[in-house]
Amino acid sequence: MRSLPRVAIHAAAALAALTAATPAYVHPHVFAEARLDVDIDSGGNVSALKHVWRFDDVFSSTVLMEFDANQDLVLDETELREVSKTVYESIGEFGYFQLVTLDGKDVAMQTDELFANFEDNQLIILFQSKPREPLKLAGKIDFGVYDPTFYTAIEFVRDDQMAVNGMPANCTRTVIRPDPDEALAQNQQSLTEAFFNDPAGTDMSKIFATRLELTCGG
Repeated sequence: MRSLPRVAIHAAAALAALTAATPAYVHPHVFAEARLDVDIDSGGNVSALKHVWRFDDVFSSTVLMEFDANQDLVLDETELREVSKTVYESIGEFGYFQLVTLDGKDVAMQTDELFANFEDNQLIILFQSKPREPLKLAGKIDFGVYDPTFYTAIEFVRDDQMAVNGMPANCTRTVIRPDPDEALAQNQQSLTEAFFNDPAGTDMSKIFATRLELTCGG
């Protein structure tokens, strides 16, 4: 099985080994523009998170070269299925780069399928996830996307790329874009040398993630 996305993710291990233990030297090598839609059902529960990631030209070209088995410069349905399978398995090790918390506590999510497509010479990844247990809109719920290895930057360019469908009137919506320096300063006591040296990433890296925050009454 081809494994370029898996190699790309785990290449952070080599990167970390070559750099000093400081966030100034940890930076992404793969970039994707993202959209996140949070669907709310009629009962006020989170029913689904719908993700769309459009990757940069360089990484997209590398994937095309790696998975174009018949070398016709087009990824057919069979080749795209192989891309989908490989990415699904690779990022599954990292919870599909998802951040979902309820009042600061992680919410378990499940992702059953992932689809890859090529459009305008760019790799597009689409997948949908849902809470393992019913997630009622009450309190403070955060949604975001982050790579704990820092190798991939998933970026929401505009606030409207983090959308809520069916949001009740008792909820307010805010897009939070943490300032890296402020995030480091606020969490200095929690960060250890292992945070900066662990190539597998840590949960603390989510402090840098752009988040959609819903605050709802009971």
